[in-house]
Amino acid sequence: MKQVKTLLIAAIMMLGANSMNAQAKTAHIDVQELLSKMPEMTTAKAQLETLNKTFDGEYSKMVTEYQTKMKKYEGEAATAGDAENEKRAKEMQDMGQRIQQYSESARKQLSDKEAEIVKPIMDKAKAAIVKVAKAKGFQYVMDASSLIVADGPNLFEDVKKELKF
Repeated sequence: MKQVKTLLIAAIMMLGANSMNAQAKTAHIDVQELLSKMPEMTTAKAQLETLNKTFDGEYSKMVTEYQTKMKKYEGEAATAGDAENEKRAKEMQDMGQRIQQYSESARKQLSDKEAEIVKPIMDKAKAAIVKVAKAKGFQYVMDASSLIVADGPNLFEDVKKELKF
């Protein structure tokens, strides 16, 4: 009976030690902060901003043309015939649809380009986090931006050194 008690106490102590050890193998890092400070991300943001300005410029040009035609047609509506006004209304409706389609297409292209540019940067950051975590013996690394309390080891500086910036 005494041996069973001793074995039970030893098992409880081992479980307690293992749970304490698991807690010690958890670290955190603010992934968004890391990504925002990576030089590659600055370049990616500049590329995306250039593309966005191109789309915005074209969109603005289309809207200005639409507004100019609309004013012209409204000013001439009283003197134009019903058939002409109907034709112009259809033209304006088509133009509005083209503008909307362009806007949706530009948004999708911008989103696709962002995913294409940012994915390799995120992969590089993740690989560095994994490498540092393994080297330091951590089994889990949490994203600090989603944690309420992040008092444990922060891998930010170590990962920054690994990425050489």
